[in-house]
Amino acid sequence: MSAPALALRGLTRRFGALTAVAGLTFDVRPGELFGLVGPDGAGKTTTLRMLAGVLPPSAGDAEILGASVTRDPERARRDLAYMPQRFGLYGDLTVRENLDFYADLYRVPAAERAPRLERLYRFSNLGPFRDRLAAALSGGMKQKLGLSCALIHEPRVLLLDEPTFGVDPVSRRDLWLIVHEMVARGVTAVVSTAYMDEAERFDRLALLHRGRVVALDAPAALQAALAGRLLEVRATPVRAAQAAAEALPGVTRAALFGDRLHLTVADAAGAGARIEAALRARGFAVDGWRVIEPSLEDVFMARAAEAAAAEAAGAGRGDAP
Repeated sequence: MSAPALALRGLTRRFGALTAVAGLTFDVRPGELFGLVGPDGAGKTTTLRMLAGVLPPSAGDAEILGASVTRDPERARRDLAYMPQRFGLYGDLTVRENLDFYADLYRVPAAERAPRLERLYRFSNLGPFRDRLAAALSGGMKQKLGLSCALIHEPRVLLLDEPTFGVDPVSRRDLWLIVHEMVARGVTAVVSTAYMDEAERFDRLALLHRGRVVALDAPAALQAALAGRLLEVRATPVRAAQAAAEALPGVTRAALFGDRLHLTVADAAGAGARIEAALRARGFAVDGWRVIEPSLEDVFMARAAEAAAAEAAGAGRGDAP
């Protein structure tokens, strides 16, 4: 086994009384596309800012290609590119001038610039717009330009903070194509997202909830761990049925998915008929049920609920958070 590209050991960040990131400990393998997945406030941006050396940890440490972000931050940043949500493009410079500026910043040798620029133009589709001011680009094109600027020095590790947030579907696809191409070239990429539909793209992912990892594995493995425990129930009125279902014995979680309920149970096959009968007895109209394969959103909600229950139980015992 080769050494990890990134190694987090108890990585923690506090802002006063608030613990934004709480003791993250995991490795990211070389050449891996790794995801930090969770809703706003889960700790994704704070984690990436610590890894990028923008924000010092309150406790713990992380190593990037063997260099500590606390003890040797300059070496840790040497082969790293970080693209925050608001990348520092210069609107009064053209696409080409922005790329030239970042090439100067990263000290890209003059002899290597032309082939790198042409490659970036090619897979970002920005070539026809090289003379356009950055301020005149669409949101998706600005994101692609920001990613191209981050890649100009050919980093070995890439940190991307919600790169597809707020961009159109075509630009989102293009951005993912760029990321996948970089990973295919051997780059290690850590990407944060709040979009559960994007989570299946990752080789492995960490589901974050309130600054903690509630699950970490390959997407298929996370879904398999919940398989056979999920029921989809069509009942009306659906919101009242959700509350009633959650109170039934054997139901650990009831979540709304559009006009349907997703119920997490110990044994979906054995529970379906019983739950249908119990809801009918309480006056709900039930239009059937079926065992379904869990989505990553189902997995996240189930793991987050388990984490919240464990926190509540710990607080009741007086355990430290």
